[in-house]
Amino acid sequence: MKIIYEILNILRPAKTMNYRKISFVNPNARGIPVPVLASNESCLSCKSCEQVCPTHSLKVLSKDKISFDYGACLQCGKCSEVCSDGKIVDSGFVHVYSTDRDALRVTYTNGIPDEKPETITEEVKRFRDVTRKTGFQFREVAASGNNTTEAEINASFNALFDSEASRIRVVASPKHADALVYSGPVGPNMEGPLDTAWETMPSPKALVACGSEAVSGGLFKLGKLPKEPDLFIGGDPPRPDVIVSAFRYLMGTGEFSFRAELFKLVQNIRI
Repeated sequence: MKIIYEILNILRPAKTMNYRKISFVNPNARGIPVPVLASNESCLSCKSCEQVCPTHSLKVLSKDKISFDYGACLQCGKCSEVCSDGKIVDSGFVHVYSTDRDALRVTYTNGIPDEKPETITEEVKRFRDVTRKTGFQFREVAASGNNTTEAEINASFNALFDSEASRIRVVASPKHADALVYSGPVGPNMEGPLDTAWETMPSPKALVACGSEAVSGGLFKLGKLPKEPDLFIGGDPPRPDVIVSAFRYLMGTGEFSFRAELFKLVQNIRI
C-alpha cells in the first residue's frame, strides 16, 4: 500500500505555487480599494471614506476625483464599508509592489487611474544584472514592527510558496546578503541597527520595504532609512505569495507592472 501511495504522489501534479501563472487578484482577500464610478456618475463627496482611513491613505479631491496611496493602504476595508453608495469596493488585488514609490500613489478621475510610467533606477538594474540568473540572499530586519510581516516571510519558505525554488534565500548575516529586507515603521531605536546592517553589506545591494509600515510608516511616523528603498511592497502584512512575487520582480525573473495590472483590473470591474 505504501508503494502505491508513493507512485500516486509521483504522478500527481505538484502543489507548489506556479509563480509564472499566478493571479494578482485573490477572491478570498479584501485587497486594495478601488472606485467604481461610471463616466456619468459622481461621488457625493461626503468624505466618510477619507475620515475613517487609519493611515490617511485616501483623499477625496472632488466629486469625480479621488486619490489612493496604496503604499500606505492597510487593505483593511474600512473605506469600502463606510461608502453607503458603493462607489468604493474591495478589489481582491493584493499584488501591490513596485520599484517606484510614486507608482503606488494613484489618482482616479471618474474611476479611471491616471497614467504613470514606473521608473527603474540604475541601482535596481545593476542588482538585476547580478541576481537574475543566480537569485539572491537577504537579511531581514524587524524595525519596530508587530512581527506579522516576519510570520509571512517565514511562511514563504514552506512547501506551498517555496521561495528557495525561486532562488531566494535568507541568511543570518548582512555580510552574506544581497538585499536588506526590513519591516515596521523603523522606530528610533532601530534606525542605527538598520543603517549598520546596510553599511555591512557588499555592493551591488538592494533595500526592500516589506509591508505598509515599512513603506509609509503606517499608523506611525516613518523613521530614518539608510537610503530610498529599491522595492516597495504594500500590505499589512503582504501575503507570502506576494512577497515572493515581488522578490522575483526585483531580480527581473518575474514580469509585472503595478499600474498596468491596476488599469486592467479597473476596466474589468467598472460599472
